[in-house]
Amino acid sequence: MTGTVHNIAGNFHVPQPENEPVREYRPGSDEAEATLQEIKRIGGTTQSIPLQIGGEVIETSQTQPVVSPHDHARVLGQLSLADESHVRTAIAAALDARHDWSRKPWWDRISVFLRAAELVAGKYRDEINAATMLNQSKTFHQAEIDGACELADLLRFNAHYAEQIYANQPKSTQGENNYLDQRGLEGFVLAVTPFNFTNIAGNLPATAAMMGNTVLWKPSEKSAVSTDVVRRIFEEAGVPPGVINTVHGDGQMVTDVALADPNLAGLSFTGSTAVFRALWKKVAANIDEYKGYPRLVGETGGKNAIVAHVSADPQALITGLTRGAFEFQGQKCSAASRAYIPRSIWKQIKEPLAAQVDSLVVGDVAEHRTFLGAVIDDVAYQRLTGAIDRAKASDSHTLIAGGTASDHTGYFVRPTIFETTDPEAFTLTTEFFGPLLTVHVYDDNDWIETLRLADRTSPYGLTASVYANDRTAIGQALDVLRDASGYVAINDKPAGMSIGKQQFAGARASGTNDKIGSPLALQRWVSGRFVKENLRPDTDYRYPYLGD
Repeated sequence: MTGTVHNIAGNFHVPQPENEPVREYRPGSDEAEATLQEIKRIGGTTQSIPLQIGGEVIETSQTQPVVSPHDHARVLGQLSLADESHVRTAIAAALDARHDWSRKPWWDRISVFLRAAELVAGKYRDEINAATMLNQSKTFHQAEIDGACELADLLRFNAHYAEQIYANQPKSTQGENNYLDQRGLEGFVLAVTPFNFTNIAGNLPATAAMMGNTVLWKPSEKSAVSTDVVRRIFEEAGVPPGVINTVHGDGQMVTDVALADPNLAGLSFTGSTAVFRALWKKVAANIDEYKGYPRLVGETGGKNAIVAHVSADPQALITGLTRGAFEFQGQKCSAASRAYIPRSIWKQIKEPLAAQVDSLVVGDVAEHRTFLGAVIDDVAYQRLTGAIDRAKASDSHTLIAGGTASDHTGYFVRPTIFETTDPEAFTLTTEFFGPLLTVHVYDDNDWIETLRLADRTSPYGLTASVYANDRTAIGQALDVLRDASGYVAINDKPAGMSIGKQQFAGARASGTNDKIGSPLALQRWVSGRFVKENLRPDTDYRYPYLGD
């Protein structure tokens, strides 16, 4: 901690946030060589990955191996697994820490996470990127924008937005003082984070904690090596014992115990739509037992579309399809997985798109030539190969690129494109969370109907892209697709938002659209109390209308 500042006077301001510069990792560069050394160090050991409850690091007798997806024989760590008693102890630790943490001046809390941002971008940068590359099979570029840059950005921009929230105070007039006390929620917050983004894993518990809450954090066991780097960063930055309690283990067990506790104040979740809906139902079933109404915040699935107009730039469209669908093996909630392309454009780009995708190198992410690593585990591998085999057997689907896979050394799935004649095809409606893109070709003059088709085909509403140079067409797309996504890119891929510029989240089956990395997300984790101080109290109960 930065120490008590209760007796310090002044108007406190956090530094104006700027996006962390993205390093390039050119072959032979200093940053590439330093990261390769960290990959060698981390990959050469099997580390113990503990729980952390009330500031105590705990190793349990029951463990689970954590492997590298592109080399699944390489065991990176042994993950300690919690039982129900650990979860209850973690909840108790969070509740014990709540009083002091929630009453600490906001700038004192914020300073802890600003320090964490400096550790992410500095001392731990090579380690967090190397861990993300090994544990989640991300390339140099994907790990850099995730583990280092976006996590540092989220911590810095959230600090800035928190200051704005606390500074927003009501009007006071002569004779009275009014202020808004933005309290942390009463109870504890459960944060459940996914494997695919190290920055999300750190951001969910940090956002709630910044605003005065204490947290039970359940990270994904699939990304436990990179998650443990984040845990240690928070500890070194000065997060007090009990404020963020890290519990690994069976997700259903952890959430069942937490959601049954009457002190549950909120759930911050990123993961699948099916799991979030199941958790929401459990909260609803327990609603009579809670002290209050828990805040439910979720960012879930997506079936994100790229819709091209006849005026689209063909080469820009090829680039957007390739990057949007296949970066990080398509394991981004925001990745493109369906595309609607006019027939005249498709004739121009079909062959060069297929050639470009077939040329993408799939392999070890520590090699500079690699564009795609492996999908996260055998479950993902089986889901994707099953979908590809099903599409190959379908008369309405034509394989354009890829279509092969191998799990001999890693869970490798070639980037795959199908063309389908069926506008309701399962490949256009179902999320597979991998390097699988399906193209539906439409007649050039069916633009408006195709926009309507893209809007109604998927239950999700996360991201979308529109490729067009015709301004009228762009306006039509923004109108018809108004409710279809929480983020829309024009002449760019649907993935790749930048903190402080475009905020990420969606509605419909994609979540509660609370926009991580924005004031909206932080506002969810405070409960307001208005305070009025009367400086000249009335001494006569009678109002003027009563007369004498």
